[in-house]
Amino acid sequence: MSVAAVTAVAVTAVAGQPSAAAEAAGLPKGHDVSSHQKRVDWGKARSRGAAFVYVKATESTSYRNPYFDGQYRGARDHGILRGAYHFALPNRSSGAAQAAFFVRNGGDWKADGRTLPPALDIEYNPYDRKHRCYGLGKARMVGWIRAFSDEVARRTGRPPVIYTTAHWWSACTGNSRALSANPLWIARPGASNAGSLPGGWSYWTFWQYGNKGRLPGDQNLFNGSLAQLRKFTRGG
Repeated sequence: MSVAAVTAVAVTAVAGQPSAAAEAAGLPKGHDVSSHQKRVDWGKARSRGAAFVYVKATESTSYRNPYFDGQYRGARDHGILRGAYHFALPNRSSGAAQAAFFVRNGGDWKADGRTLPPALDIEYNPYDRKHRCYGLGKARMVGWIRAFSDEVARRTGRPPVIYTTAHWWSACTGNSRALSANPLWIARPGASNAGSLPGGWSYWTFWQYGNKGRLPGDQNLFNGSLAQLRKFTRGG
């Protein structure tokens, strides 16, 4: 299955929990974690329905999550499909440089049926509210993301999943359609559905629907069946 074969499903979320509609559709539940979650109880996460997880690996070219190895290995050891994500700081260095650092420090991918494709977390600058788009114009931002995506694809064989919000994508890329071939991980926590999607995307692959819930970290859904999720890990 290609990601394009995943059909958009109307789901809702209330108070950080998947809705009855999502449960009825059988959408696989997952989460994302970082150093904030430290030593995750993966057995408990699995017992609460975690089918997949994204683990923060890196930020810019100078930070690596000190809990990454344990989190990444722990998820795998408990049968949870796992992938790594990179937090972008486009004002610090080039997209290609950050992609290379990411892949060297946990962001690699193998067609082993257990590893999700790498992911890029691109959102408003948390360190400088006056430069929320990192001081880059829209065209330069699109070029930065494209360079990151191309380098990840060159090194791993998979283009990265892009995590973003529709608001950020509009404000900082001009709602560019240039990256719509990449799988989309839409962030819209606390809303009744995934909402309008950013430039060029007609469906979402992952939806971050809550910032807290039964699983450690943020709460996510995959837009398809568990069998499709497993095929997605293998590059199908």
